[in-house]
Amino acid sequence: MDTRWWAVVVLAALPSLGAGRDPEAPPESWTQLWLFRFLVNALGYASFMVPGYLLVQYFRRKNYLETGRGICFPLVKACVFGNEPKASDEVPLVPRTETAETTPTWQALKLLFCAVGLQVSYLTWGVLQERVMTRSYGATATSPGERFTDSQFLVLMNRVLALIVAGLTCVLFKQPRHGAPMYQYSFASLSNVFSSWCQYEALKFVSFPTQVLAKASKVIPVMLMGKLVSRRSYEHWEYLTAGLISLGVSMFLLSSGPEPRSSPATTLSGLLLLGGYIAFDSFTSNWQDALFAHKMSSVQMMFGVNFFSCVFTVVSLLEQGALLEGTRFMGRHSEFAAHALLLSICSAFGQLFIFYTIGQFGAAVFTIIMTLRQAIAILLSCLLYGHTVTVVGGLGVAVVFAALLLRVYARGRVKQRGKKVVLESPVQV
Repeated sequence: MDTRWWAVVVLAALPSLGAGRDPEAPPESWTQLWLFRFLVNALGYASFMVPGYLLVQYFRRKNYLETGRGICFPLVKACVFGNEPKASDEVPLVPRTETAETTPTWQALKLLFCAVGLQVSYLTWGVLQERVMTRSYGATATSPGERFTDSQFLVLMNRVLALIVAGLTCVLFKQPRHGAPMYQYSFASLSNVFSSWCQYEALKFVSFPTQVLAKASKVIPVMLMGKLVSRRSYEHWEYLTAGLISLGVSMFLLSSGPEPRSSPATTLSGLLLLGGYIAFDSFTSNWQDALFAHKMSSVQMMFGVNFFSCVFTVVSLLEQGALLEGTRFMGRHSEFAAHALLLSICSAFGQLFIFYTIGQFGAAVFTIIMTLRQAIAILLSCLLYGHTVTVVGGLGVAVVFAALLLRVYARGRVKQRGKKVVLESPVQV
């Protein structure tokens, strides 16, 4: 079955990607264009990343691990070379033991706890994300208020709280001995910052339901790249579910009417930002998979990635003078400060719920919970922010999520037969 047919279907739907946008006046100057801000952010990250990379290469060429000494040696060793434990030093991970508490009732309660935690965390996160990026603050009868536009500042707030939560978890709960070179986290961190930035920026050009469906259809470009680049083969059910996802997304997008001020420019901007999110997010998950070869825990991964994310965003914001401006906006609008703080709390604890759910029940159960969360998020967005969905669009949404659930079921059946399947990143928030 030819994957190009679905590519044509998706491309046919692209003119409607801008649908659902709450239009604003155009930027006052070209410095406010998202592409310019993206490049400025990238230069800020490069001002830290490039010197750091050169230092790593210098220490490796000098064989610093053998010749180095002094008070800086432990820091350089941890950052550049890592500290891989010897077989005698490595503490084996204790497998989960079945205690008297592990009864069907106890398992059901744990599953309910995970499901409620994930739903509350990420539904609140989604509602607040749309509120912060698409609505004004300080509006009165005589003033329209002002909008918060700096997505990078929001990324920093999310990462700072996630870093604190991960650090406290590492201190309070026993973790395996860390051995990965710290600098390797920076690559996943950089792509993670870019993917989060693209996700926030996209809400300026496309509706939240459109963004959710675009993220749900991530499997399509993954399969296309696997076919074209890696010459990977797929099962018939994978082609079928990818086709259903494409059909559902096309039904939703083509059934949505254009906004009064939507234009080809906003359509292209929304498309590029959503594509950037998917591309950067895919790189992040693949790089993290490689890092897990160092036998670290998920919380250690969370700490390392968020540490470098904080460094990248702080450096970039300071260079642009935007850190103070974001802080001033919080001072002017206490409502925004509360929203941003709650957004960060939901993001940080949502990550912990992800790790716990996958550890207790596996990726399949987690994917089902998050798929249902995406469907509820679309419904909440339509109810709270007035997005209109036609009957055809609603059927398209149903087709997408039915295909995702069918995909989970089919992968489970394939695993039961003992056949190897290509793993996909389960985290789609």
